[in-house]
Amino acid sequence: MTKNLTEGSLKRLLFQFSIPYLISSFLQTFYGLADLYFAGRFNSASVISAVSIGSQLMHMLTVIIVGLAMGTTVGISHHVGAGDKKGIARIIGNSVIIFMVFSVLSAGLLIGCRSGILSLLSTPAEAFAAARDYITVCFIGIPFITAYNVISSIFRGLGDSRTPLYFVAIAGVINIFLDYLLMGPLSLGAAGAALATVIAQSLSVVLALIALIRRGIGVPLVRQDFRPTAPDSRRILGVGVPIALQDGLIQISFLVITAIANSRGVAISAAVGIVEKIICFLFLVPSAMLSTVSVAAAQNRGAGRHDRAREALRLGIGTCLIFGSIIFVICQIVPEGIVALFTKDAPVITYGGQYLRSYSVDCAIAGVHFCFSGFFSAYEKSIYSFIHNMLSVALIRIPGTYLASVFFPATLLPMGLAAPTGSLLSVVICVFLYRRLRRSAMPVTSR
Repeated sequence: MTKNLTEGSLKRLLFQFSIPYLISSFLQTFYGLADLYFAGRFNSASVISAVSIGSQLMHMLTVIIVGLAMGTTVGISHHVGAGDKKGIARIIGNSVIIFMVFSVLSAGLLIGCRSGILSLLSTPAEAFAAARDYITVCFIGIPFITAYNVISSIFRGLGDSRTPLYFVAIAGVINIFLDYLLMGPLSLGAAGAALATVIAQSLSVVLALIALIRRGIGVPLVRQDFRPTAPDSRRILGVGVPIALQDGLIQISFLVITAIANSRGVAISAAVGIVEKIICFLFLVPSAMLSTVSVAAAQNRGAGRHDRAREALRLGIGTCLIFGSIIFVICQIVPEGIVALFTKDAPVITYGGQYLRSYSVDCAIAGVHFCFSGFFSAYEKSIYSFIHNMLSVALIRIPGTYLASVFFPATLLPMGLAAPTGSLLSVVICVFLYRRLRRSAMPVTSR
């Protein structure tokens, strides 16, 4: 099951790793898109708003979990490159305990704070009850969401991005069917969308556990590996916590944007919610490259092949720039048509088209700093990623969104420029930090 990325054609290996990861991410994100699609087909704008707000909250939580799990992926990848199976086993055991505690505590805390969270987001009164139902069901399912992402991070750390794809593919089909059933014939509204997502995630976990039991992972695990050790726990959290904080910070900025949009009425709220979902979907390629660069660079770092780690970064950035440029052109041509896939409401389509046209610039720019973040994580410098994202959010994304809403109340076009402008600042900071890291921690090596 372990796949070594330190030998052979790096382009081919990155392609083989990134495509299954991308498809898995696509299917997982498709849960939220399917929720939104069927909400728009069977319900009013208030339910669309409720589902978009609720699913954005869950996306925020999921990316935080994925960020924390990056510590597991990087730790395992480093030991794979160094050929240390015992080290791999310790990282896996420590991860199981850390995330078990995290999932239980976070579920209890969020369930208790759900109404307050929706109030902070300025959720429209018409959508409040439905949004509360949605997030209540989803918060109950947090242990399943956490388990799926941790198991997937273990496989990916071993260089295997294909196995998680099988889990989520079956669950994705179930999710779409349940969305239609629960929001269509059964008319459960936002709660039905949440139930469909949680059931699908739970099924993914069951399938993953069956695969682990039947196939194994090629690494011997003993009871002692599941006793937390300070060095391994610090390594997991040292990488994972800054990434989780960075991802959480970005998502908080999205939620602030949502709150600003919510205060401007249900039509703008629904439009921004739909576009944010579309952008999350489009960002799957940069996210896939972040993970791919991280795993490849970590394995090669473990093997002492820094030249090959840098090559992985260059290939990742090139891929993101090409993809992002294509998406930008498409979004300039048919932005309203893309938004119209999710709603029939004319004002929502108009506002959404404006927002998507300017926001789509970020599809190219953000991919660059995504790849840098993956590279920094591989070298256990994920604090660098936190720094550039914190500055981007605090100095540009949030202030820019607010000022655009104040000075341009009749359109969402200027508001969409806040994100790509923030990403541009991140890229500049990343280039500076990369040069600093290269001088201090990456001797030129080859073989």
